[in-house]
Amino acid sequence: MEYFWSWLTKVNEQGADVLSEIGGWVWGPPLLLLLVGTGLYLTFRLIFLQFRALPYALKLSFSKNQDQQSKGDISHFQALTTAMAATIGTGNIAGVATAVVAGGPGAVFWMWITALVGMATKYAEALLAVKYRVENANGEMAGGPMYYLERGLHNKKLGRFLGVLFAIFASIAAFGIGNMVQSNTAATSLEESFSISPVITGVVFALLAALVIIGGIKSIGRVTAYFVPVMGAFYILGGLLLIILHVDLVPEAIGFIFHDAFTGQAVTGGLLGTVIRYGVARGVFSNEAGLGSAPIAAAAARTDYPARQALVSMTQVFIDTIVVCSITGITIVMADQWDSGLDGSALTSASFAHFLGTAGSYIVTFGILFFTFSTILGWSYYGEKSVFYLMGEKGVKVYRYIFIVFVFVGAVVSLDVVFHFSDVMNGLMAFPNLIGLLALSGIVVTETKSFMKIAKEERNSGS
Repeated sequence: MEYFWSWLTKVNEQGADVLSEIGGWVWGPPLLLLLVGTGLYLTFRLIFLQFRALPYALKLSFSKNQDQQSKGDISHFQALTTAMAATIGTGNIAGVATAVVAGGPGAVFWMWITALVGMATKYAEALLAVKYRVENANGEMAGGPMYYLERGLHNKKLGRFLGVLFAIFASIAAFGIGNMVQSNTAATSLEESFSISPVITGVVFALLAALVIIGGIKSIGRVTAYFVPVMGAFYILGGLLLIILHVDLVPEAIGFIFHDAFTGQAVTGGLLGTVIRYGVARGVFSNEAGLGSAPIAAAAARTDYPARQALVSMTQVFIDTIVVCSITGITIVMADQWDSGLDGSALTSASFAHFLGTAGSYIVTFGILFFTFSTILGWSYYGEKSVFYLMGEKGVKVYRYIFIVFVFVGAVVSLDVVFHFSDVMNGLMAFPNLIGLLALSGIVVTETKSFMKIAKEERNSGS
């Protein structure tokens, strides 16, 4: 047994190094430029829709008048919270800190830019997901990049091939970025803050996840509709309280962010400056615009027009990055500890504690717990829908139980090779999805123009 563990450790270390190199290539300048470029292209084609329609989109997102007559499994709001459950995770706490440490405070600015153009990308993804979704034998909706690639592209063989690729990458990535990374982060945080054994965290997380996941999207939607607003409010209100109490430091912090975005590492880091690269990369990690994950949840929404749900989905990026990530980033810059040697969630925790003492650390710790668990719920659905596309209903139930087991595994075992492999899969998801978005952008524009006329008539009539 000792020989086995020694061999496993060696394989883990060597494999992690190789996959880390591959991950650096996958998430290199070509993909980052393609992600931002696609967002810019869609922004211009949609005539800056994300700015023009944001107030209306936010109103739709939180409206109680949800469409009960249209096909779909969950409401607009539940689809939004399911997607937000998957995206609001460690990236909002640890990811922002990592970006600031690696690229400097200016990375926060480039996260904002990524989010602003990413809203157009997220809108297009969701619109196509609803338009090309299908209904399975149980009457449940299934949609996402794999479906709009196969059903939307003129070359059906190419569309099917790209759809299969996306589904494979997504179903594997779910075990890492959406599962083990999250439970491991939660277990580590609880052990450091309260000396709670990772085994206990793993068991509790797995049991809680099982109670929700086994019930499918309707169960996930009901839980996230209550859970996400509570967890978001807890962290946002705590962060806003900190900022309000020290509002005199805010102008200097924001000024520093803007100044650093265009100086130093911003212009001397190769093809993409270090600050730009890390800002864009962490922004995408946080809101997932362009990866193709969130439209899987959007496809389950009850809605009469694809564009209506797309507008709701678009607000996810705004809330995730412009609101939540900004609170983290501004706090870190205000605390001026970003070059102290700390990184990740430890830096965010120290920054909050710098202003609020022990209470600040607790805000970050409980934020991590809420965020990581919600990410597990959201990504379980993404993974199972990818498996459904590949194998049909017979593979979904098996996938759910395996996914739950790995929630526990992630909490108690640190296998870097698994994390790096999933990171690579997460990046590879984007390539087929972006091809679909660019190829089908004309349909997005046509659907948008048609719906905007309808929305204008609805507003004029007061409905």
